[in-house]
Amino acid sequence: MTRLAQTAGLNDIQQEILSTVRDFVDKEIIPVATQLEHRDEYPTEIVEGLKELGLFGLMIPEEYGGLGESLLTYALCVEEIARGWMSVSGIINTHFIVAYMLKQHGTQEQKDTFLPRMALGEVRGAFSMSEPALGSDVSAITSKGVRDGDEYVLNGQKMWLTNGGTSSLVAVLCRSDEGHPEGTAPHKSMTTFLVEKEPGFGEVRPGLTIPGKIDKMGYKGVDTTELIMDGLRIPANRVLGGTTGRGFYQMMDGVEVGRVNVAARGCGVAQRAFELGVSYAQQRHTFGKPIAQHQAIQFKLAEMATKVEAAHAMMVNAARKKDSGERNDLEAGMAKYLASEYCKEVVEDAFRIHGGYGFSKEYEIERLYREAPMLLIGEGTAEIQKMIIGRRLLEEYRFQG
Repeated sequence: MTRLAQTAGLNDIQQEILSTVRDFVDKEIIPVATQLEHRDEYPTEIVEGLKELGLFGLMIPEEYGGLGESLLTYALCVEEIARGWMSVSGIINTHFIVAYMLKQHGTQEQKDTFLPRMALGEVRGAFSMSEPALGSDVSAITSKGVRDGDEYVLNGQKMWLTNGGTSSLVAVLCRSDEGHPEGTAPHKSMTTFLVEKEPGFGEVRPGLTIPGKIDKMGYKGVDTTELIMDGLRIPANRVLGGTTGRGFYQMMDGVEVGRVNVAARGCGVAQRAFELGVSYAQQRHTFGKPIAQHQAIQFKLAEMATKVEAAHAMMVNAARKKDSGERNDLEAGMAKYLASEYCKEVVEDAFRIHGGYGFSKEYEIERLYREAPMLLIGEGTAEIQKMIIGRRLLEEYRFQG
């Protein structure tokens, strides 16, 4: 256990879970991550190991076969996993957001149908808001779900699905004007549909196509895809919660929790970058001594460690606030913003400490350097986080004049 990023007040069960996950990361993920990443290979054996540990059901209630743990426990596990390889944390995250949305908003039949199998990792989740033309403007989605008897017919194109190929259940946000008069605010005419499908690529069920993996700069191994709906028929009982028009709120609730997760990923990647930097600085010699003894490098290490510690503290605070039942969009936005920015900076400093070797694919820091930028845009860009933070601050500090 390292000196940095400690979390006070954990109970024995939480400490045991985290110790088990950290041990798994050190033995099963770190030794193979860079090799798998360079091949853009899905980490099948790692995923099977995570299933055995019960991590796919970490926050699913015990009545559905999960561990019933808190968001804090989950976020700390994600931090450990991202320290090993950020792509693996992405495989769990989208699954977890769908499970969380089902737990919070699903009908009893939907919970009974999906949560036990999700807890075992037999059903794996993905969720889909974004489209090719809209970026952060979720209210501008054009995908539509139109009622046809006891079914809905879905048409449209979705973008940036993490686990789009390997998942078997996708929560898809579409516009649905049923029961909503002309002029209804866009966010009040959206519905989340629970779309079951076969894992894989191509036409995975009638009317639903997953074209293939998007080739990315980093965040490899995990599949990121498009999703094309062309006359996709979904039973009415697969509207999340059973009522149309609630999709935007359901998705935002899931993303709010997901932002804590992204903050945790930033913390994990930054921790690994610090570990690599501080280790290399003590082995590499210049001018007759280890570069760690040069003040310029010590200053870098001091800044990196402080950023790791600060980001971890904010992430833990945001998770604990959500666990207490309080609104945490301000804290989650701040944590995600700070952790992702600090992660980028810590990774770059570790890269600089490595000098020319940081540019070599033989060294792990090269992979981290390509992974860190994803956190600046995932689950809402840094600019979106600042908008959320600014608006919430003005609500909290409204001028009384």
